[in-house]
Amino acid sequence: MESILQCVLHVSITVLLLLGHMITALEVPLDPKLLEGLPQPPTITHQSPKDYIVDPRENIVVHCEAKGKPHPSFSWTRNGTHFDIDKDPKVMKKAGAGTLVIDISGEKAEAYEGVYQCTARNEHGAAVSNNIVIRQSRSPLWAKERIEPIVAQEGVSLVLQCRPPAGLPPPIIFWMDNNFLRLPQNSRVSQALNGDLYFSNVRAEDTRSDYICYARFPHTQTIQQKQPITVRVLNVDAINETMAAFLNDTDFFSDSPSGERRPTFLVPSGASSSAMVLRGDVLQLECIAEGLPTPEISWRKDSGDLPMNRTTLHNFQKTLMISDVTEADAGDYRCMASNSQGAVYHIITVTVKAAPYWIRTPKNLILAPKENGVLSCLPSGNPKPTISWSMNGIPIENSPRDPSRKVEEDSIIFSDVQPGSSAVYQCNTSNEFGYLLANAFVNVLAEPPRVLTRPNKVYPVITNGPALLDCATFGSPIPKITWFKEGQNSVLDGDDYEQHKNGTLEIHTAQKADSGKYTCVAMNSLGKKENHVYLEVKEPTRILKQPEYKVVQRNGNVLFECKVKHDPSLIPTMTWLKNDGELPDDERFVVDMDSLTIYNVTEGDEGTYTCIMNTTLDQDTASAKLTLMDQPDPPTDLEMTELQARSVQLTWVPGSDNNSPIQRFIIQYEDVLHQQGVWHNLTEVPGTKTTAHLELSPYVLYTFRVLAVNEVGFSQPSYPSARYQTEPAVPEENPSEVDAAGNEHDNLVISWKALTSLQSNGPGLQYKVSWRQTDGDKDWESVSVANVSKYVVSGTPTYVKYEVKVQAVNDYGSAPEPNAIRGFSGEDLPMAPPEAVQVLVENSTLAEVQWDPINPQMVRGWLKGYKVYYWKEDPQIEEQKVLTFGRNKTQGKLAGLQPYSLYTFNVRAFNGKGEGPPSPNQQFNTPEGVPGPPASLRITNPSLDSLTVEWGPPVELNGQLTGYTLRYQPINSTNELGPLEEVSLPANKTSCTLHSLKYSTRYKFYLNANTVKGAGPAVTEETVIIMDEVRPTSPGFGNVSSSVGEDGAVLSWEYWGLDKNLFVEYTVENSKEEWTKESVNGSQTYLLKGLKPGTYKVRVVAKDHTGVTVHSSQELSITVPVIPSQQVDIATQGWFIGLMCAIALLILVLLIACFIKRNKGGKYPVKEKEDAHADPEIQPMKDDDGTFGEYSDTEDHKPLKGSRTPSNGTVKKDDSDDSLVDYGEGGEGQFNEDGSFIGQYSGKKERDTAEGNESSEAPSPVNAMNSFV
Repeated sequence: MESILQCVLHVSITVLLLLGHMITALEVPLDPKLLEGLPQPPTITHQSPKDYIVDPRENIVVHCEAKGKPHPSFSWTRNGTHFDIDKDPKVMKKAGAGTLVIDISGEKAEAYEGVYQCTARNEHGAAVSNNIVIRQSRSPLWAKERIEPIVAQEGVSLVLQCRPPAGLPPPIIFWMDNNFLRLPQNSRVSQALNGDLYFSNVRAEDTRSDYICYARFPHTQTIQQKQPITVRVLNVDAINETMAAFLNDTDFFSDSPSGERRPTFLVPSGASSSAMVLRGDVLQLECIAEGLPTPEISWRKDSGDLPMNRTTLHNFQKTLMISDVTEADAGDYRCMASNSQGAVYHIITVTVKAAPYWIRTPKNLILAPKENGVLSCLPSGNPKPTISWSMNGIPIENSPRDPSRKVEEDSIIFSDVQPGSSAVYQCNTSNEFGYLLANAFVNVLAEPPRVLTRPNKVYPVITNGPALLDCATFGSPIPKITWFKEGQNSVLDGDDYEQHKNGTLEIHTAQKADSGKYTCVAMNSLGKKENHVYLEVKEPTRILKQPEYKVVQRNGNVLFECKVKHDPSLIPTMTWLKNDGELPDDERFVVDMDSLTIYNVTEGDEGTYTCIMNTTLDQDTASAKLTLMDQPDPPTDLEMTELQARSVQLTWVPGSDNNSPIQRFIIQYEDVLHQQGVWHNLTEVPGTKTTAHLELSPYVLYTFRVLAVNEVGFSQPSYPSARYQTEPAVPEENPSEVDAAGNEHDNLVISWKALTSLQSNGPGLQYKVSWRQTDGDKDWESVSVANVSKYVVSGTPTYVKYEVKVQAVNDYGSAPEPNAIRGFSGEDLPMAPPEAVQVLVENSTLAEVQWDPINPQMVRGWLKGYKVYYWKEDPQIEEQKVLTFGRNKTQGKLAGLQPYSLYTFNVRAFNGKGEGPPSPNQQFNTPEGVPGPPASLRITNPSLDSLTVEWGPPVELNGQLTGYTLRYQPINSTNELGPLEEVSLPANKTSCTLHSLKYSTRYKFYLNANTVKGAGPAVTEETVIIMDEVRPTSPGFGNVSSSVGEDGAVLSWEYWGLDKNLFVEYTVENSKEEWTKESVNGSQTYLLKGLKPGTYKVRVVAKDHTGVTVHSSQELSITVPVIPSQQVDIATQGWFIGLMCAIALLILVLLIACFIKRNKGGKYPVKEKEDAHADPEIQPMKDDDGTFGEYSDTEDHKPLKGSRTPSNGTVKKDDSDDSLVDYGEGGEGQFNEDGSFIGQYSGKKERDTAEGNESSEAPSPVNAMNSFV
């Protein structure tokens, strides 16, 4: 009972101490500024691996780095004793760290093999590294042996042993032939995990003398080869003959071993075996079977399924590999070998052990004085590992006793710690498969509170979202955190607020009212510290107008809109996605501020488009689907039912409507019998139907197809239906559009529209054509014709009425009797002209012609009307004019005649055949009319109060001119007309001078010509009277001046005229060139640019709206001088002189360097030259014959050629001529699963032959193997 109470008391104390640790334990923040000022025991940050295999050609580097405050010092032990690195000149320690660099040049790496351990120490404790076991990598030579040839019977199994020398690390094995080609492997022939080559059964083609096993040692990058093995495969007869020759036995081998047989296992042997694997390693199980035919291997686990993601099969299913093994992978694994003769299985029982691994590693512990804490070390393993504790690298049982420390099996309990008790504790856990070592320090600190959160930090959040206000602190003891809001004296707590253990204040649902200043106060027994932060609550981002579902046709455009509302202080960023991925990189996709436009939509554009509106605080999304609307797919599965003589029922299956409902179906047919390849529309049905009742015609071989129609358009036609032929019948209708009319005076042409093949209703289609005259009791005449659509009846009277019928007839009978139509035989030209022709002149431009109707007997056809031909008797005008009048007209008016002219005319009758003879020509005169407008009107010789008006006579006089009438009136500045003046002028005058006009006034002039019939139309003109002559020399311009500068010649002037079209004109003086004109746009100054040196005449002119010059200034003479170019002599410039000197100095230095180089000579070491130009693809590995890896009788320990080892037993990476290091990475990654090279490798050995003869040498064996190893 007492022991139970003690146990309970002990557990209670432990729990209390653990709770105390949980409440008071500190974590040091990773703030560099904070860490600088805090003392800290050492912590190992980097160390070499526990098992460190070194390359004998390189220096040994043993890493050990640590941190602490103050910075730690370092020491080493070797094989458990102090390693004084100062006494060994080959050993150097890196500054500021414990890393050792051991120079092995001139030394053997074996001398430094051993177990090393590093200790990092400062005044607060000591941390130790793992035990680092340093071993030199080794590539021992193959033991010399003599291998006898192997003779095997065809069909038996065979094993070729490799048995390479043990290396460190173990070598990689591969099999090749003499040509350095990889031996082919398959389910029958394969390499086992131990490197042996297994044959499930041998064949004749396996006979060869070059089965060679190679071993590559990764660290030294050397390759060793076994002696070639010779295998001869013989059939039974050959073996008996061979053996009988030696043993006189005619039946040495029987047939049974080589026959077909059930499988048996070569590896592993027996019915069961066991395997052990460590947790986390790779489990490799191998089953190789022999048999004939070649067995197939399969795997399963008896107690469950194989782990899917960690299981792989290799070596043609013969090797099962499970990576990252766990305890659950233990159990029985069954491999089965089977062929046509049977099956056999083998059970491998797998047990999983575990080297120690951490469930919970010890954590650094920071305590304040008088606080409590627990340092825990919780490992696991199989078998269960043991735990030992050390303090500062010394077993804890040998450390000074500390009453505040109590050591349990997997933990150390600290209570009421005291200043100065900081230390580093080591937890070492181990079992038979390994060990783990962990350092964890206990740091006793007394620190006042520090607030690590940046002061005045602003926390923006979204309304109704959570707000987290940080108050990261450090102090020892751990500070207590309290929060206050500006304007409130009470501590923030309650349902709206939650304070986390790390001091962060959380407001679960932030509102606008929560914005403001917040203060966190950190306090412990050593002091108090406060910090201010600010909370800003923003409006949420919301999409107001979301993109909408769109259906669009192919090659159409679509617009998705995405309009958003957001807090003004936040900048939104819009992102568009297609099917949750990025938009295609296509210029057809155009993203604007609040929209996405897709141009020329294709099928690939269909999908869901998402608009994402992001700000720095939140986002909102909206999606819409884009569907492509296209033509429907064609209907399918056409089927005919209810087959009748004249009808059929057609059914079909609609195709996809491609997102646009089908509106209707069109049924088409092909008449294979009469018009093969031509499809006709037969009928239509609504898009909701999938059947149609089709009315058919006789004597048609039908094939049907169906087209679907939607809003986009027509589908492709369906596949045609089966054929269906209807029986022949008599025609049901006669030809249409029957017509009878002659095209000659003695014939009658009967025409009609032929029946279609569908209307013929049977074979032998003909047309019975009948006709007779309507006057009198004439009999019907008829004729039968085929394959035509007209018939000509000859020898008819001219223009006689006929009755005509056309009837359809086929081999099965005639169509119903047709109705007769009427027509006339052919017409002839009229025989006589109209009579009693006369003319009545009504005025100067109009006359009326009259005639009597022509005698009907003279028409000889259907009178269509009369034509009046007339023309003006003018030698210059030969064109006749024709007016046509109806058949009932006996008069017609001739309009648009020329006044005061002589005309000739005649009249003719015409019918359908043409015109009859003309009536006799008659003439008439038109009276005078008003004349046309004068041909021209021009104002000349303007002066202060007068001008001259000049004109040309009218082109169309239309009579005798009696004179001209000239009228004019002034126009003021507001375009108002003044009083009109009129002057009558005789017909023989073409000019008139007007006086007493007002100067500087615009006038408008009107001029028309007169005959006895009156005045003709007038022509008009405007002009301005010249201004007062009191002005300077050139009226309109004054103060004209010029000046010449570098930019050109500048002209200035004054102008008082009304015309604003001003120009500067200039030309070269004393030349015949035209004046060059430049507009000045109403300005009174102008710069003439681009003038070449010389003398020019210049003037300013004003022009009216017609381009006539109305004012001109006096001409000025301007001389443009030659401006000398501002050239600088470059040879006198300082920069040029300096540049030339620098170039000369550089040339001098180059010449001196070349001279020195030449004097040193051009000879170079041969080895150096060969190495510089070595071709790693062609260099042989042996001087004599280029062979690879053979042993001589006198060299028992000779290494592989091209794999030389220095006399001191080490190989330098920089000096090795036979290493793969120089031709690739050289590690495990250089080889495939089957051991083949993937890098390049060649020797650097000096060659006796010239490079030009390299192609004739044997290929380097290592080069050849580069493709396989």
